[in-house]
Amino acid sequence: MVNFVTKKPTINQEIIFRNTIGSNGLFTNFTSLSDTQGKWSYYTFINYKKGDGFRPNSNFESKNAFLHLGYQFNLKSKLSLEITVLDYLAQQAGGLTDAMFNEDPYQSNRARNWFQVQWLLYNLKWEHLFSDNTNFSFNFFGLDASRDAIGFRTNRVNQVDPGSERDLIKGTFKNFGFETRLLSKYSLFDKKATFLIGSKFYKANNTNMQGPGSNNSDADFEYYNNEYPNYPRQSDSKFPNLNVSLFGENIVYLNDKWSVTPGVRFEYINTKRDEIIKDIVTDAAGNVINDNLREEKETNERTFLLLGVGTSYKKSKALEFYGNISQNYRSVTFSDISTANPAFEISPDITDEKGFTIDAGFRGNFKNYFSYDANIFGLFYNDRINIYTRDDGKAERDNIGDARILGIESLVDFNLKKLFQMNSNFVFNYFINSSFITSEYTKSEKNGVVGNEVEFIPNVNIKTGFKFGYNNFIASLQYSYLSRQFSDATNASRRKYKWCNRRNTSI
Repeated sequence: MVNFVTKKPTINQEIIFRNTIGSNGLFTNFTSLSDTQGKWSYYTFINYKKGDGFRPNSNFESKNAFLHLGYQFNLKSKLSLEITVLDYLAQQAGGLTDAMFNEDPYQSNRARNWFQVQWLLYNLKWEHLFSDNTNFSFNFFGLDASRDAIGFRTNRVNQVDPGSERDLIKGTFKNFGFETRLLSKYSLFDKKATFLIGSKFYKANNTNMQGPGSNNSDADFEYYNNEYPNYPRQSDSKFPNLNVSLFGENIVYLNDKWSVTPGVRFEYINTKRDEIIKDIVTDAAGNVINDNLREEKETNERTFLLLGVGTSYKKSKALEFYGNISQNYRSVTFSDISTANPAFEISPDITDEKGFTIDAGFRGNFKNYFSYDANIFGLFYNDRINIYTRDDGKAERDNIGDARILGIESLVDFNLKKLFQMNSNFVFNYFINSSFITSEYTKSEKNGVVGNEVEFIPNVNIKTGFKFGYNNFIASLQYSYLSRQFSDATNASRRKYKWCNRRNTSI
């Protein structure tokens, strides 16, 4: 997960214009405005992007706007409102097999596939300082979004688009919730300590519809049920979801250098589905031989407890040791398993995924000459969920089995300016970020899986480069190396697909 931290309002008025022009018709504009007037403050931006992509049929256009509005009641209490709006449309060039990629990595055999996202995200936050040692926050949030995809979808990416009606999937996501947090510092056996308690409420009403789209090539996201009443994949689904959780952490300092932080989280999840599904089977001449209309309802209610503990020992400013262990949980949602996809099937017995994570390492900063962070880690999955190839050659999403992932990762950043005693106006750094990972399925009821590598996990991942500049001019140079990886739990090389999209989309 990525936690995006937006810029805070400036004390004095600030206006920023940033434009970028690049190859393949790339143009971006970023405009922001920020200021503080008395108790009021604000920060807002508009970000526009468009381009043609380096492959045919891969143009895109994105419009993104953001507003942060703050009001400081007094020194102890403040209120802030954030609103984010996004409108994104992209044409999808389609995937490539190994043979197609080796022949021409810039080719595309999909000219009618489109993807669209629209969302309105809002957040209201109240922060209050009860004392120098205790603070409280209340965060109300919500989302009103939609996601539409249309195109020719098949389990063989090299199959030529016949130009018939396209598959259309439309989803809506309407949810809201709130989270409260209370943080307090206190003394325990004459040692300082800090505890955090909180709660979260989340309620969602998501929908998903699937049916026939037009036989045109444009970004038309309307259904054509009357024109194609015998389209084989049709559904209208509703997914209510309720999640309530309570959580707490406590930092206990055993001495001035050593701290231990246990944590606990209680979860209640109730997911429901209400679906109307229409399965139509036709013969080679297009005559209906089976028309199955069914209504399905299901409820999945569960409660569980997640535990974890971390520790840190700060030997000095230049060296700190740390370690953590925590339970993991990943639930299966009905929206994950409801959409009919010709590329793979869904197992009816798919269940939630559980496991735990453990890591230990050291980090620090040596007299500002260099900073470093290195650790070893292990991820242990029970009933890991992904797609594998059955004996009959069909892909299926299911609980593949138990998996073990072990690795070493590190980041070292050298301040060359200080090492070479350069002028303070210069910026000169060298960094290297590396990870070496081994993965294996240790238990599985699927044939040909035990002992295989876990999919989408490269053994070697290295990024290294320089950052250099003078005053306001800054440039960087980076080199990346990523070893090969499998996309299927059977480790079948013939099913290995390329990553070939400038917007980092897996195809």
